[in-house]
Amino acid sequence: MKVDEREAKLNRMQRTCLKQIVTISRIITMYYFEHGKDYVFQGERHNFWEFLYVDKGEIEVWTDHASHLLKQGTVIFHRPNEFHRFRAAPGTAPNVIVLTFDCDSAAMDILSGQVIRLEDEERNVLAQLVQEGENAFEFPFEYPLKRKQEAPEGAEQLFRCYLEIFLLRLMRRAPLESGHSTAAAVKQLSTPAQERSQAELTERIIRCLEGNLEAPLTVETLSRQFHLSQTRLKELFKSQTGMTLMKYWTRLKIDRAKLLIREETCNYTEIAQQLGYGSVHSFSRMFKQASGMSPTEYARSIKARMGHTE
Repeated sequence: MKVDEREAKLNRMQRTCLKQIVTISRIITMYYFEHGKDYVFQGERHNFWEFLYVDKGEIEVWTDHASHLLKQGTVIFHRPNEFHRFRAAPGTAPNVIVLTFDCDSAAMDILSGQVIRLEDEERNVLAQLVQEGENAFEFPFEYPLKRKQEAPEGAEQLFRCYLEIFLLRLMRRAPLESGHSTAAAVKQLSTPAQERSQAELTERIIRCLEGNLEAPLTVETLSRQFHLSQTRLKELFKSQTGMTLMKYWTRLKIDRAKLLIREETCNYTEIAQQLGYGSVHSFSRMFKQASGMSPTEYARSIKARMGHTE
């Protein structure tokens, strides 16, 4: 066969169009809220989809047809025009992620009204979604979303990809409503053993960090505990979480401090002691460095938001 004929044949090769179950091209709002222990959201309805994820604490949710107690690590989906309201569960100060978006895909019906506890890999996708949101838009997120002038290349497209991946993964294991029998909706995604092993090890490291917020942990002590070289430990943790180990540990401390401040059960000196800081001054300095405000300013901001609806 001549070269020209071969090229002509190759150029006529049949293309396969990829099926798209869910396509997201527009979002409306994205928020990461840190609510006080008595927070109450009076409710709303709107003509677009919403999911609400509980990152810390617990919340009580009411819709047109049901009520739910959402614990840490769970997400609920509200379909367009469904009334929904929530409040902090008694004695807890919840952190929640709220994202609203347009989607005309019929497959979204699978998630309507579902309360799903996320698995490790789904939480990782959600974390990447939020991180890419911060890359694409000014943080803290406001309405309307404001694009960053110097956002990394493709940040909005990556954000869209992570959102679609998040939805598709949940669709694969969400209980189906009648009329939805597509095998793709229930088939589990197989995961290589190595990836699962790394994710499980990272989860063990995170549990260790969460259980030792008052201790003087170092990369060296953790590397001995988990039988990894310091270099391997740091590389593994960064690849799995997108954050350095020590930065992640500091974030855990600050998140715990915020929770204690919102619950109003300890003074600042007691919080500093619980988190292993040598003095209230070093705690306040680290808190301001991480959050942009002092503990006192943070407490005032929470009180100022009490009763404020979304």
